[in-house]
Parts: sequence; structure tokens; C-alpha cells
Amino acid sequence: MNTYIIETERLKLREFNSTDGELIFELLNSPGWLKNIGSRSIATIDDAVNYIEAKLQKSYRESGFGFYLVELKSTGEKTGMCGLVKRDGLDDIDIGFALLPQYENNGYAFESSEAVISYAKNKLKIKTLAAITMPSNVTSIKLLEKLGMKFDKKINIPGDPEELFLYRMELVDQ
Repeated sequence: MNTYIIETERLKLREFNSTDGELIFELLNSPGWLKNIGSRSIATIDDAVNYIEAKLQKSYRESGFGFYLVELKSTGEKTGMCGLVKRDGLDDIDIGFALLPQYENNGYAFESSEAVISYAKNKLKIKTLAAITMPSNVTSIKLLEKLGMKFDKKINIPGDPEELFLYRMELVDQ
């Protein structure tokens, strides 16, 4: 039985579990993930299940939030992930998103991200939200700006040689 954390008009978001190995395998080996995020060395479905258990589920236990599986309400199709993470090297909680290529350009990343931002503000009471992206990832930059995030500075995070753009937004009521 899946427990949904967030619902939107077209999407449902829930915690990942060990039955989601195929999605993680496909997503983390998709061309967009490899180009814009980088390899996570997921070579088999078993690697993907281990990733879910060691990384994604660990975040739920330790932080009370994490990356959530995004599925279509109408069909139950698993489209990708969207959620929150506390990264080493960042002061603020970070929002992230990634979709399988066949689900891109349908507004799902915006819709799920907007819902995660609302969840972060209203349920988790997070005051400031960050996002990181590669300078070459124009699609993500446009989405972050559409969500209301503002470019803050260029940064490097531990273990990542790439210079990244840091975006931020305040979630407190004005």
C-alpha cells in the first residue's frame, strides 16, 4: 500500500520503496540525468533497489523528507522524482526534480515542484529553499526561475568538481 505525501491536479507523490527499482534504474541512466546530474553507478535493478534503500529511504528516516516518486493520477505511470534533500555543502534544504524523457515538456516538473514548495512551506515549515543546477542546464534554470527562485551565486559542493549555480527563495510570508 502506497501512502501519498502530496497530490496535485494531475500527479501523486509518495516515498520510494523497493518495488521502484526499475524506475530508478531507468531514470538514473537516462541521458538527461547523466548529462545534468551525473552517474550514480546504477548498473542493475539490484543497484537501483540498494540506492533506494541506502539514499532515498535514509533521507526519509533522518530528515523527515526526501525525493518522492511522481506518478500520474490518471494511469499510475511512474514519471520520475521530485522532492527535498539536505546536501553536504549547502546551508539550506534543496529542491530537486528529474523526469523520464517521455514525460518531459508536459508541465509535470513544474506542477510537482510547485507542490513540493508548498509542502516545504506549509507542512515542514522550511523558511528558505535552495536549488542547484549546472550552468548549462537551461531547462532547469528556466523552471527554477518560473517557480520564483532567484540566482544567488556560483558554488562548488563537496565531492563534485563542477561549478554549479545556486538558486534560493524565501518561503516565509511577506
